[in-house]
Formats: sequence, structure tokens, C-alpha cells
Amino acid sequence: MKYRQLTKEQFENLCQEFARFLATQSIDSKEWDQIKKNKPKVAEDEMNVFSDVVWDDVLTNTQYLEHFSETTVNLFKCDKEEIHRIAIKINWEINLLEQKGFEWLMQNPMDNSVDIFKGTKPYKGERNVELFDLIEKGSNVSKGEIFDYFNQLVS
Repeated sequence: MKYRQLTKEQFENLCQEFARFLATQSIDSKEWDQIKKNKPKVAEDEMNVFSDVVWDDVLTNTQYLEHFSETTVNLFKCDKEEIHRIAIKINWEINLLEQKGFEWLMQNPMDNSVDIFKGTKPYKGERNVELFDLIEKGSNVSKGEIFDYFNQLVS
């Protein structure tokens, strides 16, 4: 398995897609129930393959990621060959996870207590695997508005 199996909730949200996936392998709902009951390892393998397909599709289409903590923000633009990062650190007690703290940052990006660093590097391994690792560590897929805002400020 390349990534990790989707959660039960994710499978529930993708039940129609999973049914189509099984149908491409000529497995209908009756047969699927039999496989789950009599061949749990085969069922697990099918779920793992489907999970990898879904993750690959999501990650291939991911252009931006962001990760917030109380005093830091990491913004990523995920190009095909390299990843761009804007790291923001606040040097006083503030909670960027709360609306008030986030709004303060957006209104005061050039404040003396705000350090902004920018960098670019090629992927060490496979792009999607690196993006998946960032997601597993707490990053979220985003539309890139915050990245673009700070990128304009520091360019």
C-alpha cells in the first residue's frame, strides 16, 4: 500500500465510487458481501487498492497545502517538480488557530513580531508521497489564497 487506507467515514462518503471501482472488476454487491464474509484479506486488499487510487487522484490535483499552529504557519505551493514554502512565525503570545489571531496576522503581516521565510526545493522522492506526508503531519489542502497573499508581500 502506497498511502493509508481511507477511513470508514471516507469510504461511506465515496460508497458510489467504490461500487463503481468494484464493478470494473466485475464484483457486484452480493459478491462483495461474500468476499467480506469469506475472504476478509481479499476485501482488505480491494479497499487498499481503492484507497491508493483515491489518494493518488487527490494528491495529483493538489496545488496548495497549509499548516497552522498557534504561532506558526507553513504555506506550500506544490508544483510538478518542486515545492515552494512560506514559513511564518509570530514572536509573541498569539493563537493563530483562533479567528482573532488569524485576523491579526492578516491585518499585520509586516509587523516586527512577524518573521516570514520563503524557500523552494525539488521533491526528494515522489511528489504525491511527499504531499501525503505533509497531510499526515497536519497540513490541509487549500485554494492558495493565503499563500498568494504572503507571496506577493515577500516578492
